[in-house]
Amino acid sequence: MVRCYISSVTAGNGMPKRDKLIFITLFFSIFSTITGVGIVVPLLPVYARNLGAGGLYIGLIFGAFSLSRVFFLPYFGQLSDRKGRKHLIVTGLLAYTVVSVAFLLSNTIGSLILIRLVQGVASAMLMPVIQAYVGDITPAGREGFTMGLFNMSVFFGLSLGPVLGGLIHDRFSLDAAFWGMGGLSLVGFLLSLVFLPPVRSERVVRRGIQPVGWKQLARNREIAGLFFFRFAYTACIGIIWGFLPVLADTELALSSTTIGFLVMLGIFVSGIIQLPMGYVADRLNKKSMVIFGGALVSGAILSYLWADQVSEMVLASVMFGVGGGICMPALMATAVLIGDKTGAMGSVMALLTVAHSMGILAGSMLAGVMMDLFRLRAAFPLGTALMLAGIVAFTYATRFRQEPPASGAPGQVA
Repeated sequence: MVRCYISSVTAGNGMPKRDKLIFITLFFSIFSTITGVGIVVPLLPVYARNLGAGGLYIGLIFGAFSLSRVFFLPYFGQLSDRKGRKHLIVTGLLAYTVVSVAFLLSNTIGSLILIRLVQGVASAMLMPVIQAYVGDITPAGREGFTMGLFNMSVFFGLSLGPVLGGLIHDRFSLDAAFWGMGGLSLVGFLLSLVFLPPVRSERVVRRGIQPVGWKQLARNREIAGLFFFRFAYTACIGIIWGFLPVLADTELALSSTTIGFLVMLGIFVSGIIQLPMGYVADRLNKKSMVIFGGALVSGAILSYLWADQVSEMVLASVMFGVGGGICMPALMATAVLIGDKTGAMGSVMALLTVAHSMGILAGSMLAGVMMDLFRLRAAFPLGTALMLAGIVAFTYATRFRQEPPASGAPGQVA
């Protein structure tokens, strides 16, 4: 049923049949992989604790993933622009499958850290390269719609994974959760291996355009604006993931189920509205949508400062999800346009993924400092300040940007 839905919207999106099959393959490959990772990540602290890890080592286990990913993202993004996408995607998905088995065999804290380092390298092969592949096959004038549809796979995977992880752990065992991650990663690997066309037929290879180098990309103001906005947005996510559960537990005494629902709610709402907001982004001013969505996000995270009832927290989470759902399709559509113009789609997507990883880390760490220096709720105004700074940086960096004519609408000046 889901496949039929995606087929219908991609057909209406002006995609050739071959590109539609590629899109469906990438959609389900990343959905299955992210769902599998989401199953395990919330359970890792328990697993590490059972092995005798203290707070520092638990932090290292989580930080190892982001550390290796940040270092390898630029390399794999640029490599995919030069050599093609499929071989990196297939290798990354196979590595995720192997990592799942390695978790089952691990019995020391050091081995867990090493496994997470390898998992970070595998992740660097996947997300920016898959997003770049989607950008390659995106029809002109449909960037927001296509990226919004694809983003649904990411947001729904992030929402579904932790829920499945809790159910599998409660009904079966922690080992079953690792098997679940491995099985879903294997599904993604087989889908990509079988249904993605050979590298030689990929558009990025056939075009033969020399991608813009890192020095030129680093001097690109528009990319800098996208980078800082994405960094600020994901820093807010890091604050919510890390400190909303603590707030809900210590000050409101909510159940684990309710806390999980609150953490998942914003991501789920963002996922639901990705497609309609992507459609709107192709017809309205993308820059205005990014700024407006960012403003909603900054207001939502500030509202946690005063929330003292479940209903108020639900409202803040929904508002955060709506803000993210408005700004992210427009932001990613802009990234596709820049990537196509520079011939460096993989590198552009890699830079945004670097911003994502750095934002999650910085948000959670800075919020922890605020909590230790002041009080728990002081972490949330920090998110507002970061998001407002991201909006200012994005607005300044894109102040002279000329948007191409939108589909069915006259051109607009950003």
